[in-house]
Amino acid sequence: MESQLAYWFIGLSRTKKACILISADVFFSVFALWVAFSLRWGYFYVPKNNEWLLFVAAPFIAVPVFIRLGLYRAIIRYIEIRALWTIVQATVIYSLIFAVVIFESSILGIPRTVPPLNWLLMLLLVGSSRFFARWWLRDIYFQVTGKRSITNGYKKNVIIYGAGSAGIQLVSALAQGREFHPVAFVDDDVSLHKQKINGIKIYPFSALGFLIKRFAVTDILLAIPSASRMRVSEIIGLLEPYAVHVMSMPGLSDIAQGKVTFDALQEISVADLLGRDCVPPNPALLQANIINQVVMVTGAGGSIGSELCRQIICLQPTTLVLFEACEFALYSVEKELRHRLEKVKNGQDIKIIAILGSVVNKERLVKVCQTFEVRTIYHTAAYKHVPIVEKNPGEAIWNNVFGTLNAAQAAIAANVGTFVLISTDKAVRPTNTMGATKRFGELILQALSLERANQSGTRFTMVRFGNVLDSSGSVVPLFREQIARGGPVTVTDANITRYFMTIPEAAQLVIQAGAMGQGGDVFVLDMGEPIRILDLAKRMIHLSGLEIKDIDHPHGEIEICFTGLRPGEKLYEELLIGDKVCETEHPRIMRAEEQVITWQALSLSLSALEQATLNDDFETVRSIFKETVAGFNPQCEIRDLLWKQNKK
Repeated sequence: MESQLAYWFIGLSRTKKACILISADVFFSVFALWVAFSLRWGYFYVPKNNEWLLFVAAPFIAVPVFIRLGLYRAIIRYIEIRALWTIVQATVIYSLIFAVVIFESSILGIPRTVPPLNWLLMLLLVGSSRFFARWWLRDIYFQVTGKRSITNGYKKNVIIYGAGSAGIQLVSALAQGREFHPVAFVDDDVSLHKQKINGIKIYPFSALGFLIKRFAVTDILLAIPSASRMRVSEIIGLLEPYAVHVMSMPGLSDIAQGKVTFDALQEISVADLLGRDCVPPNPALLQANIINQVVMVTGAGGSIGSELCRQIICLQPTTLVLFEACEFALYSVEKELRHRLEKVKNGQDIKIIAILGSVVNKERLVKVCQTFEVRTIYHTAAYKHVPIVEKNPGEAIWNNVFGTLNAAQAAIAANVGTFVLISTDKAVRPTNTMGATKRFGELILQALSLERANQSGTRFTMVRFGNVLDSSGSVVPLFREQIARGGPVTVTDANITRYFMTIPEAAQLVIQAGAMGQGGDVFVLDMGEPIRILDLAKRMIHLSGLEIKDIDHPHGEIEICFTGLRPGEKLYEELLIGDKVCETEHPRIMRAEEQVITWQALSLSLSALEQATLNDDFETVRSIFKETVAGFNPQCEIRDLLWKQNKK
């Protein structure tokens, strides 16, 4: 019966609910006045003569005051303690007006204690009714709507790491939900230990193991949005031994920009695992090739290309040309950028032009560059997935080698000022076709720069770096997907290592490196220390609140399987071909000095490579790569699918 009444009330319109509240307040105003008189006289009071007029006047004074102060606009099931102050204000104003009416009226013999008693009783009735309704309706509401429902109807016990202002706000937000129940704070500040906030005790980190066992804690929420990424990484490292799911509040910058609210919990970012804080960018370098210029990004729909576009539109180009071969990727990035322009200063003055085309089509590249008078090109278009390129080397050669050549020659023909190639650490002493094609692309730009050294024209620059987190085809989203479906998590080799960097940091450094190039420069980004992929997999499993299943833990949830190195895959990657490297004005950008092949010599190799690729003669392709690309040492047999089929 009780739940049926609650269902009926929740289903009413806002107008009907307000009418019910007004009716209740009319009753409270009359009842409170009667009780006030009864308490004062010490017996059940019965109005005499014209004293009935006071009981008629009370609701006519109370209801308009309550309407004016917004008591009927609040959603009762979400009402907070702070609403009590509004109720206090409303009842005080009502009581003062009512007291004036009493003592200015012609009704005699009204005790002076009646108005304060009337206010106190009105405050108790109105306030308690609101909070009782809040308590009564919230549970029923979540059952009816299904919002924030959880397993078995119980909240998860959680610990909040960080007892600062963010942690306090998070506790208040969680109190409104049905998913998490904070049982303790953990904080590094010794002065806060053993104190309580909103009834929740603050403990040192050393008590974490005890708290997890005592309260059966399943999740730890990091409420430290202002902490550096290095500090967050340290804390995550301390939490890793505990089989709890770790989530965090967003950073202050995201909160300030309105991207998220402070109570929007999110999974721990893999960038936080790296503990690498970004170096503040040099504004002069960021703007040098972009502000008030026409900029083109090839491969604009890819991971790096799309992030470059996001950062470019914030640097005030006149036009951004999106050049992309995939129709859906082009549609997606254009839609996103147009939406972002609404929030960018002077965004209405920036033109976005979406061009569907392939870098293999040289004529289209030239027409685009000339038509829109492009001044800066960021060339990210490439096939990058190592095993797929091994099986389809011809397409990678057309795209990565001749596509780069086409883009560079289009830049020269259109008198583009700056051309920046996005390269990879796999181009250094490559063991696979993808790396060899990317190094060939670097050699093309170096040779063109040498050929045009004494002429004014396009400045060619290459930026070389390792893996970026969460890029398409990278290991991080793969691990996340495998963990979500219960495993196993696949790692190629227990000793394999990779360099990692966030996509935004990589794009920011690419823009700055491109501004420093003089022609033919190879810039290498400081990627920090290499990360062991096995360690990364273990940390992601632990931070998902799961345990690794192995010989020592047979009852764990997620198993790690080793699949062996894929075709052409290295155990470790390098960033430099030689030892000659010098610093630049940016602490995380280095300039490499490497051997250059003349255009005359390289053009012969290009002609031979083109003919061999046309003929699907990949034995000759490999021999050309070995002669041209320093250190090329293929780790597997030729795997082109057509070539293998024809050999049978």
